[in-house]
Amino acid sequence: MSDEGRLVAGRYRLTERIGRGGMGTVWRAEDEVLARVVALKQLHAQPHLSDEELATRYERTRREARSAARVVHPNVIVVHDVVEDAGRPCIVMEYVPAGTLADLVKGGGSVPPREAARIGLGMVAALRAAHAAGVLHRDVKPGNVLLGADGRVVLTDFGIALTAGTSTLTRTGEMVGSIDYMAPERMRGQAPGPASDLWSLGATLYEALEGRPPFRRDTAMETAYSVVTDAPAPMRQAGPLAALVEALLSKDPEQRPSAERTEQELRAAHTDGADANGNGNGNVTGTRPSGSGPATEAVSPPAPGRRRRPGRRKRLALVCAVLALAAGATATALYVTDRPGRHTPAARTSPASSTTPSLAPVPDGYHRVGDRALGVSFPVPDGWKAGKGTGDQVTYTDPTGLAEITIGMVEPAGPDPTGHFADIEANTKANYPTYRRLRMQRTTFRGQPAAVWEFTFKGRAREFRAIDLGHGREGGREYDIYLSAPSARWDQYRAVFDDIRDGFATAG
Repeated sequence: MSDEGRLVAGRYRLTERIGRGGMGTVWRAEDEVLARVVALKQLHAQPHLSDEELATRYERTRREARSAARVVHPNVIVVHDVVEDAGRPCIVMEYVPAGTLADLVKGGGSVPPREAARIGLGMVAALRAAHAAGVLHRDVKPGNVLLGADGRVVLTDFGIALTAGTSTLTRTGEMVGSIDYMAPERMRGQAPGPASDLWSLGATLYEALEGRPPFRRDTAMETAYSVVTDAPAPMRQAGPLAALVEALLSKDPEQRPSAERTEQELRAAHTDGADANGNGNGNVTGTRPSGSGPATEAVSPPAPGRRRRPGRRKRLALVCAVLALAAGATATALYVTDRPGRHTPAARTSPASSTTPSLAPVPDGYHRVGDRALGVSFPVPDGWKAGKGTGDQVTYTDPTGLAEITIGMVEPAGPDPTGHFADIEANTKANYPTYRRLRMQRTTFRGQPAAVWEFTFKGRAREFRAIDLGHGREGGREYDIYLSAPSARWDQYRAVFDDIRDGFATAG
């Protein structure tokens, strides 16, 4: 870590190492000329290569990084600059505070078809933009797909994979890339084209849906042989995406759907997923499984936002509490709406209009509620009922009693939410053996430090999944937006979290 604090190319101050792989090390850095945060990738030294091979590799990296800089699209990582550091090229890129799809599916995890379709739409849009600019990606894989807390999908490492991959098939430097996601024609030594990137997109979607790469075997050579000769194992969780992924994984590039056709199929799967959940307008779609269940379910991990910071004993006691959803009990005590003609109790709540100076539009099928003690307002789906408030949280439960949204407040807030998320997770692991983390990552939300935590656990009758967004430091408060719901209905509930997050407002 001796490089930390060092100035590169006279302007990029290395502040924190955020990644390391076969190609090099990625740093978060401060651009001292433009006063912005960037990501800087340093190539590793390659002592096994000759001077001629190194010169060729470095020049190819420079040329391809500059080509990638021509691709301007919201789903594409922005390449700002290519600079020299001790004779080696460094690539300066947009800094995106996000985890990767690989993080999300690590250890056999998977995503529901509608969420996979949403991610795929971002990926294929990025590939279309790149191909239109004459740039091939060559290393599309889950580790190069960034998933932002705001829903943004970003494809990174454009145009670099040809010289910057992690696995080789023949002699060093002849062909590199990630074998699990490398198209069959590349295995045969043929030149890649746009269809090769689409094959890699298919392999990435397969893993996202099934929790494993489609052709992985015990060794790299066996995997390469399988890519060229074998059919992928039948998909069991792909739903409406199965036919598209199978077509993308065709051995013949000519038989694969075009990027335009792929985008159409992904959009149809994404839209059909919304309609299948009984809400064609998509307002109550997507899901993040639940951290709680009804009293008939097993003891469940509590919403991480349900705690203040004053004392460790109080926080740990809350961690181990049983979350029984009190469906209907004292529901009207916390219920507020911005629609006329509804009762607004004065005990803890106030009209949303007095809670925030300006409010985002309320989606169809929702109403806005406010809580005076927390100083917040947010949209809630019609029919969801309020539970008892505790002064630092408020909850709403869906009509089934299986899904719950919790808005919590931590005061005083720490430097960022990952600290207390990790503290709570450590105790959750000790008390809930079926807990499994999906991701915990730093990010930003509306310009403030934030973190996203997703996990699953099992109740007596079903598996649950949960997502928690902790954000905000103004006034010494952190707000947590938490959703839990059955994993089997994640597609139905994830968009509820998105809608509440997007409509969340504070008095400040």
